[in-house]
Amino acid sequence: QVQLVESGGGSVQAGGSLRLSCTASGNSGYSYFMAWFRQAPGKIREGVAVAGSDGRTKYADSVKGRFTISKDNAKNTLYLQMDSLSPEDTAEYICATNPNVRGLDLDLDVWMYGYWGHGTQVTVSS
Repeated sequence: QVQLVESGGGSVQAGGSLRLSCTASGNSGYSYFMAWFRQAPGKIREGVAVAGSDGRTKYADSVKGRFTISKDNAKNTLYLQMDSLSPEDTAEYICATNPNVRGLDLDLDVWMYGYWGHGTQVTVSS
């Protein structure tokens, strides 16, 4: 029973930056993943970045060096700082979590996540 609400999406020009937020409510286990996925029209949903409760992070190759995932545990909020944005980053960005990942390796497979937010649109123009 976890609810996720994203915010921070919008329109930005190529090369610009945007910071997304995902606020979680409900209780998670001691071991959890919180992740950002994105899906563009006509494209499959792909993992962008994930942060584990143990502090580890993992990024898709396409965003490494440009995006940074972080979380504020006190605020129950996940962030995605997106820099050097390009039109290829245009997509709906969706926050997801698996509140109990015992036995799982940190990863960005859709099937690993059972709770999803409503998404926030990011549009990058050239």
